[in-house]
Amino acid sequence: MKFLVFLVINFAALGLGGFLIGNPGDNSWYQSLHKAPWTPPGWVFGAAWFTIMLCFSFYMYYVSTKLNPKAVNTFYILFVIQFVLNVIWNPIFFKWHFVLGGLVVIIMLTLLVAWFTYFGFKNNSRLGLWALPYMAWLVIATSLNAYIFLKN
Repeated sequence: MKFLVFLVINFAALGLGGFLIGNPGDNSWYQSLHKAPWTPPGWVFGAAWFTIMLCFSFYMYYVSTKLNPKAVNTFYILFVIQFVLNVIWNPIFFKWHFVLGGLVVIIMLTLLVAWFTYFGFKNNSRLGLWALPYMAWLVIATSLNAYIFLKN
């Protein structure tokens, strides 16, 4: 049951983020930007986020069932912060065109997910693997945001 709760919350973050900006593919501002040469095609974003949220739901499920209650409460707080950062990046970047603000938010999110990943590998290598797709994608996404900030 807890896994399903995390799955719903994680996919709700994607839905809420998308709702707040609409389709970035239809966003003429975004289309006009000088993007990094390594920017993946649009369909990759959807596939990546689907995989990330599925894996991160397993990660949080494991944490919520295996750690002591005090540690789990800390993880819940960090999970909420991660949720908020993940969602607010979308309107900051796509709707308000505040590229630097988006970069700051995505760096904070990347650092938080780096901590989740580190914690996972430190305590259970399989747990770290569940956070690794999120970490890898955020490194790419941060580089894309940084490139847009520097080149536009």
